[in-house]
Amino acid sequence: DVQLVESGGDSVQPGGSLRLSCAVSGYTLPKYYMAWFRQAQGKEREGVAALESDGSTTYADSVKGRFTISKDNTNNVLYLQMNSLKPDDTGIYYCAASTSGVRDWTRPAEYEYWGQGTQVTVS
Repeated sequence: DVQLVESGGDSVQPGGSLRLSCAVSGYTLPKYYMAWFRQAQGKEREGVAALESDGSTTYADSVKGRFTISKDNTNNVLYLQMNSLKPDDTGIYYCAASTSGVRDWTRPAEYEYWGQGTQVTVS
């Protein structure tokens, strides 16, 4: 079975940093389109960053210049480095995977596999 397990969420002050990890098992990371989403309380899940199999990256405007998505193909781990955190970054962060690529990376329905989420609180 394919499994995605996030970790690294925490409570930090504004301006702080966190690195989220998503451990992937059941498939080979380099072959899939990966992304990080977040969901604030009472709001829809939104795309934060995406990483194509060729290494290309895409970011939401709200996190450009502050967040970096990357992967460790050897250990099958997806990362999200978050710097200069703001209260608006608060939410549950999820990693997601698509086996066949996506047309709209910000659309949650495009992804087949999801982790359970990890809480990030900035206050």
